[in-house]
Amino acid sequence: MAAVAKLSVLVNNLVVASRPKLKVAAKYAMAEMTPPKVSDIPAISSGLGKLVSGAKSGAWKNTTVREAFLNTLVTIEVLCWFFVGECIGKRHFVGYDV
Repeated sequence: MAAVAKLSVLVNNLVVASRPKLKVAAKYAMAEMTPPKVSDIPAISSGLGKLVSGAKSGAWKNTTVREAFLNTLVTIEVLCWFFVGECIGKRHFVGYDV
């Protein structure tokens, strides 16, 4: 019985300690994971225009090493999530189950 009481206290402390962090995580999840609104479309199109014009003019050559490293990490993350999604969609790691 003493182990059950200790486990109960431990679980209670874990719930109390994690509640503020879960609130912050839920706040960011609601902000970052919502689909774009119609009012966001002009900002998205201008951002894509800036990206294309920067690629044409060679502005990407003026990035710092830190920015280039962070951009590389973001690209790797996107690629990894793409491959994870492919594996989930195929329901296999290699090839398709025909």
